[in-house]
Amino acid sequence: MNARRLGADGPAVSAIGLGCMGMSGMYGPADRGEGIATIHTALEAGVDLLDTGDFYGMGHNELLIGEALRGRPREEYRLSVKFGAQRGPDGMWLGYDASPPAVKTALAHSLTAVHPICDVQIEYSLISRGVEAAILPACRELGVAITAYGVLSRGLISGHFAAERELAANDFRARAPRFDGENCAHNLALVDGLRAVADAKGASVAQVAIAWVLGRGEDIVALVGSRTRAQLDEALGAERVELDADDLAALERAIPPDAVLGERYPEPQMATLDSERA
Repeated sequence: MNARRLGADGPAVSAIGLGCMGMSGMYGPADRGEGIATIHTALEAGVDLLDTGDFYGMGHNELLIGEALRGRPREEYRLSVKFGAQRGPDGMWLGYDASPPAVKTALAHSLTAVHPICDVQIEYSLISRGVEAAILPACRELGVAITAYGVLSRGLISGHFAAERELAANDFRARAPRFDGENCAHNLALVDGLRAVADAKGASVAQVAIAWVLGRGEDIVALVGSRTRAQLDEALGAERVELDADDLAALERAIPPDAVLGERYPEPQMATLDSERA
């Protein structure tokens, strides 16, 4: 696994990191044993960046990762932990708190040393390109890296999602506008163009989508939300996919920056995202 540095002063991490949210029911039922096995497989493959959040499964995800990492040398892995989302006892969304006191509290819970900002984690994919207008240029000017999540747009551009798929009640995609009715059908049609490029490269749709993100710059690390070892194996194959100028042009024709229908989240959540404001 190739390494990339998080910013001018940050640590080097694997070019592909493992996003663990889906292992705690955020995309419907998950298998605890398979989640732990997937983390182990990722570490053995050279993935050393594991991403979680204190609101993933109401603490379940952090406990799962702790179990998976038990007994492993600390230098084998790095943890990315997020905060801010507020959820009730039933797991439902209550809001977002990034006030100065909340930030200080979360940092005190997670850190024992002061470190300069070296990385911004934000959604970035072929159909989520808002970062390109101002955030990505600003990060590059400041020497700050990007950790891209949602590189497969929650599975929408993975090549494995179908319009007729019935989502579980606890799968947050059931309330995501991009997965709703006509929006979903339109967005899945965009994947056909992506599939043509993938077939020509002898790669999967997911691998090409991940390779596109990795190809946007050496200062970008791609998080993949693999819940199983099979999904992980497919995702890691993206490192072997090289997209040339013709491939990139074909992808731009197939999925223009404004082609997607529907917002990333329901309106109340969208209102909290500075990255989506004009």
